[in-house]
Amino acid sequence: MSVTFEPGLLRAYFVAGSQDVPGRDLRDVLATMLAAGITAYQFRDKGASTLTPEQRLALGRDLRDQCRAANVPFIVDDDVEMALQLNADGIHVGQSDERIQQVLAATDDRQMFVGLSCSTADEVAAANQIDGIAYLGSGPIYPTVSKDDADPVIGTAGLAQLVVQSKVPVVAIGGVTLESLPAIAQTGAAGVAVITLLTRHDQPQTAVAAMRAAFTKPAK
Repeated sequence: MSVTFEPGLLRAYFVAGSQDVPGRDLRDVLATMLAAGITAYQFRDKGASTLTPEQRLALGRDLRDQCRAANVPFIVDDDVEMALQLNADGIHVGQSDERIQQVLAATDDRQMFVGLSCSTADEVAAANQIDGIAYLGSGPIYPTVSKDDADPVIGTAGLAQLVVQSKVPVVAIGGVTLESLPAIAQTGAAGVAVITLLTRHDQPQTAVAAMRAAFTKPAK
């Protein structure tokens, strides 16, 4: 059964693929994060990943089942075909990925929510003209080591401007630390999407609790 989108799902948004947890089974890592209380999970297997398409699909199927059991939305990064094959709850696309209109058309009858990366005012303005986008992912807020092709850092001031401009909830991405959560929350963002904050934290339960606590007010 799919999970319906609502802004609270963005509070503690975990993003990871096999390349982010070398030497570990992503299934075990996700189990830990689900137990810690993440509110959404995005399967982003790319870059340094060595999985074959068949292995990636099989892993995605297991991760989806884990999310379903925990009633946490399972979101696929970029790959519409895989998202449809896995009957994902959502898909997230970037500005350089498949055109957002094509993604919305492909997922329209599947009750799959769509997120879009936007890091500039022009990109948000364009997104505001498109019906069907559930949320925006904006950043990087701070320098990040998780993405080689990251956009220029926008800082919390830049994030605050995008939050005001956007018609849909915004989740902050890029270089997020526990110490930066209060400042990010002050911008009006609905939550944060993180990789290393959780994969490299020796107490992910503490980190997830801090994420959830920082974003308790309902976003627009």
